[in-house]
Amino acid sequence: MFKKILIANRGEIALRVIRACREMGIESVAVHSTADASSMAVRLADESVCIGPPAAKDSYLNIHSILAAATLTGADAIHPGYGFLSENVQFARMIEEHGFTFIGPKPEHIEKMGDKVTAKQTVKELGLPVVPGSDGAVESVEDGLAFCKEAGFPILIKAASGGGGKGMQVVHKEEDFAEAFSTARREAAANFGDDTVYIEKFLEKPRHIEIQIFGDKHGNGIHLGERDCSIQRRHQKLVEEAPSPALPEEERNKIGTLAADVIRKMGYIGAGTIEFLYEDGEFYFMEMNTRIQVEHPVTEMITGVDLIAEQIRVAAGEKLSLNKENIRLRGHAIEVRINAEDPETFIPSPGKIHQFHAPGGLGVRFDSAIYGGYSIPPYYDSMVGKLIVHGRNREEAIRRLHRAIVETVVDGVKTTLPLHQWIISQDAFITGEYNIHWLEKKLAEKNAAKDKNAA
Repeated sequence: MFKKILIANRGEIALRVIRACREMGIESVAVHSTADASSMAVRLADESVCIGPPAAKDSYLNIHSILAAATLTGADAIHPGYGFLSENVQFARMIEEHGFTFIGPKPEHIEKMGDKVTAKQTVKELGLPVVPGSDGAVESVEDGLAFCKEAGFPILIKAASGGGGKGMQVVHKEEDFAEAFSTARREAAANFGDDTVYIEKFLEKPRHIEIQIFGDKHGNGIHLGERDCSIQRRHQKLVEEAPSPALPEEERNKIGTLAADVIRKMGYIGAGTIEFLYEDGEFYFMEMNTRIQVEHPVTEMITGVDLIAEQIRVAAGEKLSLNKENIRLRGHAIEVRINAEDPETFIPSPGKIHQFHAPGGLGVRFDSAIYGGYSIPPYYDSMVGKLIVHGRNREEAIRRLHRAIVETVVDGVKTTLPLHQWIISQDAFITGEYNIHWLEKKLAEKNAAKDKNAA
C-alpha cells in the first residue's frame, strides 16, 4: 500500500481524497496555487506545496510543478481528482515515467476513451449500443450534410475531444447546418486544441444515465448501479440521483451487466463511468469518463462503498474488495451541486463567506471545502459544495433534501441553493418524469412569465 499520496487538485475533491487517505493510514500532500493558500485542503493535508500563481495553467495544469512537488515530498502516488489533469494522457504517462503511480486507468484507456469518435467505435465493437451517427470524424460541411440528409434532422454536432457542453451544436434544419458546423469546430479548437467534430442523431427527450464501473489489475470488473444525471443546464449537470426513477429493475441489470462486460474486455483499471442517453426503453452510449465523477457520493450513499478508497486499493495492485454478489443498492440518494452563482442569472459570485452552516441529521452529507471567513477565488469552477441526502425511498430523500437545503447557510455570496429548492418542488421532478431538456425549457418559461409580469 502507498505511504504518501499527492492530490493534484483543489477544493472539495482534494479534501475528499485527504479524508480517504487519513482513514487508510496514508499521508497526504496537497498542492495549491497562491490563491488557495488558505484552503481547507491545505489546512488538513499532512503536507502542502505551492505550485504556482492563481491561473490554472500556471498551477493545477502545470505538470512539471506537480511532479516536482511529488519528488520534493517523497510521494509514491498521485491522485488527479476530477477536472484539470484527471483525463490528460500526457500527465498519466509522465507520472509513470517518473516512478510514481497514477491513481487512475492505463494511459492508453484515457487516450482511447478521451476521443469520442474512437470511444464510440471501441464500445460498439465490444457490444454496447450507440447513438446513430457519422462513421468517424466529419471533415466538411458537404460530408456533414450528406449524413444529415440520410439520417434526418435534428442532429447534434459534437467535438471529438470535448466535454461539458463545449463544441456542441444542435441543428434542426438544413439551412442552419453550415454555420453550426463552423461554430462547433471553432469552439472545439478553442477549448480542446482539436477542431475534430462528428455528428449524432439528436434525441428529442432522452435521459442521461451513467453506470459506475470499477476494474482491477487482476481482470475483475463490476458495476455499482446507475445514476440519473438528466437535470442539466447547458449540458452541465445540476442534480443527480440514484437509482434512476425511470429504469425498471430488468433494464438496470441489463445495462449494468453490459457495462461491466465491456470494462473486463478492455482490461480497464480503476473507477470510471459509462454514460448513456436513454429514450423509449433504449440505451445509447454517449461517452466514457476515465476518472472519479463529481457525483460519486450518490453511489456511495446507496452502496455504502468508499469509491475513493477503492481507487487507491486498486491502484496499489489489490483486488477489488467488491463483487456482483456483495453489492446491494439500498434506498435512494440525491445530490445537488451548489455553485457560487446568482440563481437567476447564473453569473459567478466569488467573494468572502461571512457565515457558513452545513446541514446535518440522519442521511445528510455535505461535501465542501468552504468555511466561514473563506474567500472563494474567481479563477476556478464556481462549484463550492455538494449536498447529498439518502432516504429509504425516493419520497423520503426528496423531503430530506428540502429540509437540508433550508438548513444550509452560505452568507456573503450568492449560491444556487434557491434554484435547487425550486427544482425539487416541481411536479416533473417529484414524479421523476423529466429529461435532459426539461430544466432549460422550465427556466425559459419561468423567465418569460417574469418578464411578462414586469411589463
